[in-house]
Amino acid sequence: MRLLQGAVPAAFVLMWATGFTGARLGLPYAPPLTFLCLRFGTAAILMLPFCLMTRAPWPGSWRMRGHVAMVGLLMHSLYLGGVYSAISAGIPSGVSALIVGLQPLLTAAVVGPLLGEKVSPLQWLGFAIGLVGVALVLGGKLHFDAAQSWGVALAFVGLIGVTSATLYQKRFCSEVDLRTGMFIQYAAASLVLLPLSLLIGWGPVEWTGELFFALAWLILVLSFGAMTIFYLLIRKGAASRVTSLFYLTPPVAALLGWIFFSESLGPLSLFGMALTALGVALVMRRPAGG
Repeated sequence: MRLLQGAVPAAFVLMWATGFTGARLGLPYAPPLTFLCLRFGTAAILMLPFCLMTRAPWPGSWRMRGHVAMVGLLMHSLYLGGVYSAISAGIPSGVSALIVGLQPLLTAAVVGPLLGEKVSPLQWLGFAIGLVGVALVLGGKLHFDAAQSWGVALAFVGLIGVTSATLYQKRFCSEVDLRTGMFIQYAAASLVLLPLSLLIGWGPVEWTGELFFALAWLILVLSFGAMTIFYLLIRKGAASRVTSLFYLTPPVAALLGWIFFSESLGPLSLFGMALTALGVALVMRRPAGG
């Protein structure tokens, strides 16, 4: 059982990190909001019959459905819209991952008053060590000029989106069935992204094999697999511990970049990975008697 409990967060980190790889693969062939609209529109279409066939319970009130939709807007429209737009604007995917990797610090700063969770001094130390580790891994990619400042701002919008979605999900939607909850989220995100993509510019879209593969991977592995694990982890653990897993995403994304795109991964990056793992271990360490 302990082995399984350890494998689930590891699987989540790996799956989540591939999202940046999938974005890098697909974004050259479609604008970011169009790409996301295609992704979540397809995910919603696939999820609806699954909900009906399995007789998944729907949220009991329109108020609760609104809460679920809000999580979808924060997570899938604001977070991914910001990150994908940043990558499309020229910000390296590793830099975007680093910015979003600041989420545990932002979560810890607001988690106390919102959710009543305590963050110990040891956990704060873990946050600091993890941040240093992430910076070391991606330090070589943090060279951008003023022309990329808009892309950096968009990445920070994504950071605010994913942090808000995590806290909102924990506070208002923790008891909602995952199947119907994800359908509502994907449908809400699609309804918002469609007019935005039409307003900003729907195309051009190049229907290449790379685009189809990226969409299939992001829908099946990320939208279904990783998001399911993410919400289950939020239900089972404190939000501050769950979001500490995001510290592992940039190093893993860098490793995947080295494997699939021949990006360099030197000794300093490997040392940063070790620091990041140590920081996550400290954040996730349960207090004595807890």
